[in-house]
Amino acid sequence: MSQLIPLFIVLPLLGAFLNSLFVRKNTKVSDILSLLITFSLSVISFLSLFLVNKYGVLIYKVGGWRPPLGITLVLDGLSSLLLLTVCLVSFFISLYSINYMEKYTSKEKFYTLFLLMLAGMNGVVATGDLFNLFVFLELASVASYALVAFGTEKEELEASFKYAIMSSVASLFILLGIGIIYSFTSTLNMADIAKTLGGSLNKVVVFAGILFFMGFGLKASIVPFHAWLPDAHPSAPAPISASLSGLLIKSLGIYSLVRVIYNVLGLKELFSLPLMFLGTVSIMVGVVLAIGQWDFKRLLAYHSISQVGYIILGIGLGTPLGILGGLFHLFNHSLFKSLLFLNSGAVEYSTGSRQLLKIKDLGLRSKMPFTSLTTLIASLSISGIPPFNGFFSKLIVIFSCIKAGFFGYAFWAIVGSILTLASFMKVYRYSFSTEHTENREIKEVPFFMKLAMLSLSLLCILSSFLFLNKFSNFFLGPAQKTLLEAKNYSTINDFVENVR
Repeated sequence: MSQLIPLFIVLPLLGAFLNSLFVRKNTKVSDILSLLITFSLSVISFLSLFLVNKYGVLIYKVGGWRPPLGITLVLDGLSSLLLLTVCLVSFFISLYSINYMEKYTSKEKFYTLFLLMLAGMNGVVATGDLFNLFVFLELASVASYALVAFGTEKEELEASFKYAIMSSVASLFILLGIGIIYSFTSTLNMADIAKTLGGSLNKVVVFAGILFFMGFGLKASIVPFHAWLPDAHPSAPAPISASLSGLLIKSLGIYSLVRVIYNVLGLKELFSLPLMFLGTVSIMVGVVLAIGQWDFKRLLAYHSISQVGYIILGIGLGTPLGILGGLFHLFNHSLFKSLLFLNSGAVEYSTGSRQLLKIKDLGLRSKMPFTSLTTLIASLSISGIPPFNGFFSKLIVIFSCIKAGFFGYAFWAIVGSILTLASFMKVYRYSFSTEHTENREIKEVPFFMKLAMLSLSLLCILSSFLFLNKFSNFFLGPAQKTLLEAKNYSTINDFVENVR
């Protein structure tokens, strides 16, 4: 069964290769190829979740070399949850792109870059080797730089350049941290590093942990490392904005930070309070800056900073309930934030503008009823209104803070949710006003864009009931266990004898 793990990397790389070499003028072939690959990955990611629940940890030895000498790909509870999140949302983004990317030239180049970014994200999540985590991280990052600048307008090129500079600084911190850990442990295998360190808190390990904290924190856009995000996310095409906010900052930022700090270095206790504090600061800074925005996509970008704060707050708390809430909100945020960026893309696709003040008199609620409905669902989800998914994951995070005695953090999390609701009341009022003072012919978006938005809307409703039944243990339980029993990660190489 471990033979399935490399498919998460091989399939999107194969798709990127085929798109760049053989697909030129017939964009339908490129659409079908991308859709088939992302759908296949979604099916495999669901299967991986079943395998993790049945077998625990699966390890694939690249080239048959045993760890720690050889490179390994590891599938455990945390990686299986992230792979499912990345692959599932990528499928709906590919579906949406069939119609949306028609207004751009070189559609096959878009799919090539998108699949390269997907391969990089999957590689970061699946690898068991610290240096290869950096390699895959750079693959995803470089592809995302090009995708942000894909429209080649002045705003997009400027945002891409700023993003590339800031992300390169983050990569430098990460690479320096890897070098320090390698010089201290003489190994790059993450489980072997954890075994060698044994949870020691010497100055070298702590310094490396600080470097990782800054590097991955910048990738995750945690305050105060968030400056690049408000420019990069609005400038990219809508499918890429959805990928950056819904997937990239989760896999390259949050996942990598949590994996290295919790499982590899074992610095959970040392970084718990800083994570909680910066998570709470991110909640408030992001939502306060979002309220004053009139650019639809820029407003959503600031809300990404705020919502990441809830994830960091829950996971940083380190309690079973806090970790459950943080992981659940990570999955939920990928759904409703991707949907919101696709909604903003639909509005811009039909009206030619994403400025709320310019579209407020177009009467979009009657002209674009489908987009209006899906935007309402996503807005209620991110605002934490029951019975939508954002309510339950935020509620778990808030209750976990109260249960642990951190009443101040719980208070600010509630305030952040109230301000989020106020922000999206403004969004919905102005973007889908019933007023009709301009006589412009505006049509609803094409079929595949609507299908993608509908699917994500249904998932925003269905996922809200995950924790109410036994499926929560199946879906979130293995990932929660991976972080609660962080020290057990050092023993995964002991099972390699059973892996062919």
